[in-house]
Amino acid sequence: MIETYDEAVAYIHGRSRFKKSPELTRMRALLAALDHPETDVKMIHIAGTNGKGSTLTFLRGLLAADGLTVGTFTSPFLIEFNERISVDGQPISDADILRLVQKIAPIEAKLDATLPDGGPTEFETLTAMMLLYFAEGHADIVLVEAGLGGRFDSTNVITPLVSVITTIGLDHMKMLGDTLAQIAWHKAGIAKPGVPLITGNITNEAALAQIKQVLQETRTPWLAMNRDFATVDQNATGWQERFTFDGFGVHLKGLTIKMLGRYQIDNAATAIATYLTYHQRLNLPVDVKTIRSGLKQAIWAGRFEKVNDQPLVVIDGAHNEPAIEELAQLITSHFATQQVTVIFAALADKAYQAMTHTLIGLPNVRLVLTQFTGPANRQAANLHELTSGLPVEVPTFEHWQQAIADTAEQLSADDVLIITGSLYFISDVRRLFK
Repeated sequence: MIETYDEAVAYIHGRSRFKKSPELTRMRALLAALDHPETDVKMIHIAGTNGKGSTLTFLRGLLAADGLTVGTFTSPFLIEFNERISVDGQPISDADILRLVQKIAPIEAKLDATLPDGGPTEFETLTAMMLLYFAEGHADIVLVEAGLGGRFDSTNVITPLVSVITTIGLDHMKMLGDTLAQIAWHKAGIAKPGVPLITGNITNEAALAQIKQVLQETRTPWLAMNRDFATVDQNATGWQERFTFDGFGVHLKGLTIKMLGRYQIDNAATAIATYLTYHQRLNLPVDVKTIRSGLKQAIWAGRFEKVNDQPLVVIDGAHNEPAIEELAQLITSHFATQQVTVIFAALADKAYQAMTHTLIGLPNVRLVLTQFTGPANRQAANLHELTSGLPVEVPTFEHWQQAIADTAEQLSADDVLIITGSLYFISDVRRLFK
């Protein structure tokens, strides 16, 4: 019997991590036993290699500015487990986690005994908990972030009002394929007949061709950045980005966001396009003031988040090659005249060699390597792995805490320290500064 919050979380983590289920058989069986809570929730489904969390955050800001109560389902968590299921940015309570697990666990025990490949996985359990919770009426609209891929992800049992694919990049290649077209096929699997699908800044022709083919097969309306809507960067000063949005019959000039990076403009534009599509589907009026204020209030912890002013210390959850390339562009555009030190640690299953080579290639960047304790079932890369194949010698620290302490002592007030490489890593680091 599960009687405490800690036992409930242990139960969730104790479920198997990955088991293939192309037809989502386990997930569908679990929802059927729960009387299909997914049919009672208004949702927007967000998939993509990078940018899911930021796009979701911008969209949450826009919908909240409309006066709506906004639920979210995200992964992984940054500070506490409960934040994976949140309402208006606030994680659900320990009591709710316990209550939901107590309801689901007996059903999963039956499925464990009856399904050919066993019962639901950890992420399937979390998805069911989220749907069960929001079916109780805790939010007006729920933003659901796909966990891995899209087509075979447990969240793909929902029929949303709008679907979103933020970006297509090389990540999780052992499961999704080693070409952008193969990965696009998985992401485009969230398409539903008649449900508009928004794509962000996807420029690879093979990926776009694959998306087009899938959406034609599923009879899905498609609205794409660089075709149906576009942005123009307006070169802001200070800790913000400023841009113009054009599309959907509106021209919005001088929009500002507090998250740095050209890619965040793309994420904000994707959120605006999704917001406008949602309004069109429900025949709701659009107030330009709402869009401006909704974007301004959007902050996503751990995404180029400033945690100290002098010297400037930033933590960033860039955890794959496309995200590190975006980080490199941000450093070049915003901090080219400053000395930047990057403390880097990564999971062992990531393309960390390509990531470190990108960072070493920046003329004003000094790279420092360290390691951390990875989450359950995920191994972090050790120092030997991280330094293997590097063209130059770089400082290394066995303990990341010492890496930060020693590096900080060497910084001047004008220098910049960026700590990055893994969301799990910066989750640990963030506790030092908050």
